[in-house]
Amino acid sequence: MQLNCHVKDKFNQLRRRIQDLEQMAREQDKESDRMSIQAEAESQRRQMLSNQTAWRKANLACKMSMDHMAKDELLREGEGHNVRARKATKESLVGSSSNITESLMSISRMMAEQVKQSEDSISTLATSSRTVQETNEEFKSMTGTIHLGRKLILKYNRRELTDKLLIFLALALFLATVLYILKKRLFPFI
Repeated sequence: MQLNCHVKDKFNQLRRRIQDLEQMAREQDKESDRMSIQAEAESQRRQMLSNQTAWRKANLACKMSMDHMAKDELLREGEGHNVRARKATKESLVGSSSNITESLMSISRMMAEQVKQSEDSISTLATSSRTVQETNEEFKSMTGTIHLGRKLILKYNRRELTDKLLIFLALALFLATVLYILKKRLFPFI
């Protein structure tokens, strides 16, 4: 009875982990992340259902075996078998029960491993989700910096054009002045 409660607790833990995975999938922004998390949740759900089926079959086999042995014992007692035969039947019943208990414990361990794998998957997915969000934030900040740099470069290009124009005008005025002075000095009569 205690083993059944333990196994049911493990199944409930695994169900909660699968629901956490499904919730995490619904919260994802990227479709590829959402699909991979949903695939992992579905895989975990299939494994849980497989374990549940195996546990139920083992439990049913145990009950059937115990019932069968109890019937055999009753029939033997009715036929007048001696105490030694009953003792052997009880020992075989205990041995069979022990084997089935071991089988159920094995299933319980498998379920515990599944719960652990599910926890690891959730933590890995949460870490990767955080990394993606941090990368997205960095990208947004770099986009702002790139836009600011573009504006500064455009402003610098306009200033450079203005400076070139002013230098050209200043050079033209200087040359015109030099030509005017040369003309007045060399050809004063013109």
